[in-house]
Amino acid sequence: MKQIICLTLLVMGTFIEAHAQEYKVITSVESIVPSGLGRSRIIDAQEEKDFAEFTSEQTAEDNTRNKSNRKAIRVKNFEETKLLNFYNVAGIRFQNIAANDALISSKLSAMASEGWELVFVTSAVEADAGDQDGQGIFVTRYIFKK
Repeated sequence: MKQIICLTLLVMGTFIEAHAQEYKVITSVESIVPSGLGRSRIIDAQEEKDFAEFTSEQTAEDNTRNKSNRKAIRVKNFEETKLLNFYNVAGIRFQNIAANDALISSKLSAMASEGWELVFVTSAVEADAGDQDGQGIFVTRYIFKK
């Protein structure tokens, strides 16, 4: 009888542990700077940070800020995969976009083979968009869970 109880507790403990989830964010940054002058990369942080260390609570009575050292927030260990820029001297380069798609697909496939499940994708474009707009980036965040 004791063995059945111990086995049941062990199975329940394993089931509860299996529900813990971990998240990971991979970011691709693709330059939309004309003439191919920008830099494009896939960025994958290789170290973890605890958001609580850099979080403070703001109240009406006490408006103090967390004076955390910004250098402590920075991640120095990260993986950087080169991508091609959307533009070259002749204009938009569709081969570069296809090459980036192949590299990003490879990274996503590698993450899946490591047991990560892609759960969200979000993207945005940053550009001045003025008459003389010569800068911009296309950012995509891939959010995984395990």
